[in-house]
Amino acid sequence: MANSKQKTSNVSSTAEPGVQRSRPKRPEIRALQEGHVGQFQGGVYLLPATDETVQWGWFDNAERPRARIPAGSTVVMETMMASLNQVLPGVDMDTITRLRVNHPGRGPHTITGPVFVEGAMPGDTLCVRINRIVPRSYGANWNMPGPLQLGQFPDVFTEPQVKYFYFDMARGVTEFLPGIEIPVRPFPGIVAVAREESGPYSTVPPGTFGGNLDIREMTEGSVVHLPVFVEGALFWSGDSHAAQGNGEINLTAIETAFSELNVTIDVIKRQTIAWPRIETPTHWITVGYDHDLDRALEILEEETVRFLVDVARLRGTDARAFMTTYGDFRVSEVVNQVKGVYCMLPKKAWHRPASRPLRENRASFVTHAVDASLMQAMNHAALEMIDVVASRQRLRRIDAYSLASLAMDTRIGRVEPGAREIHCLIPKSLWI
Repeated sequence: MANSKQKTSNVSSTAEPGVQRSRPKRPEIRALQEGHVGQFQGGVYLLPATDETVQWGWFDNAERPRARIPAGSTVVMETMMASLNQVLPGVDMDTITRLRVNHPGRGPHTITGPVFVEGAMPGDTLCVRINRIVPRSYGANWNMPGPLQLGQFPDVFTEPQVKYFYFDMARGVTEFLPGIEIPVRPFPGIVAVAREESGPYSTVPPGTFGGNLDIREMTEGSVVHLPVFVEGALFWSGDSHAAQGNGEINLTAIETAFSELNVTIDVIKRQTIAWPRIETPTHWITVGYDHDLDRALEILEEETVRFLVDVARLRGTDARAFMTTYGDFRVSEVVNQVKGVYCMLPKKAWHRPASRPLRENRASFVTHAVDASLMQAMNHAALEMIDVVASRQRLRRIDAYSLASLAMDTRIGRVEPGAREIHCLIPKSLWI
């Protein structure tokens, strides 16, 4: 794509010397003249991923907008690989570790933006419809224990590892190892607005502003609803994923970059939400995040009841009964300092959640654990799954750890005092 600075100077030079140019009415042209690098072309705003349009590892509500759009506009964004595009096929694990260790505080993510949305004000809701995702043809998954002690089991899997993948987009799969294929289902790990607090904040922990949500349901056709905290909302995306398991347990998904993230961004005025919400063609999704997984589940339950009261117009007792009967509770991630859970609520016919099996069946390897702590239940079930897959399918344990991070489904079952239930599933269809 053409250099945006050059385009800006070309636009400014069209007036003859000594002639006062009138201020153009089109907001995209005004934005261009004011130095924003997003370009309006063919009915959409183009925001390439360049050194000018991305930041490495920080959100900051003082960041200069890289595009300025009217509400309801479509933006086609590019994103980069981690650490300003420095994690590419062939880069070894020592280099990836140094990129993290030598830059403390910041996240590894490269985020594109921010996009200023005209008319968005605190107390509004930003709606981001994901129209189309085109990933690059490759990605990476890595495990980073060592001095940073990252991942769910850094003391068990002490050997760092990076694996690179090529995506067969014609078939929609990528080869994990010979005979094992993972479906490619791209989604943005990070969708965020600026938080109210000033200053730089790491991109690692998610929050009420969105950010590193890592919810794999945010695929093409979904709509992400985010609360607005500052004028213009300031929208970012990055941490682009090709596939991810629920839990993301070894630290990463299949991390990639998007050649195209096509989104339509709109504003709902004077609609205030406390946490992000996601809409898919079949479900509404509510979320809960906290450093403690049990507290994250409490937040999720509160937010789900609030959604059912506000949107579905159910009474409090009916809303809680509906949530208990039809809510499908799952773990999004446990490796981003702040841990996440989400609930899928069916839009139609009130379908009950997918089964939560207790033992292996024809379709899936299954492990199950119960503990007073939801995190401990997940630790037991996830580690048992790694051992089951490694033993039954003759994989190295570290490869089974990686595979679980990319393909495991972690569901929350019974929740009562002293008994928090986790079910982990890995589909046998991965083995071809």
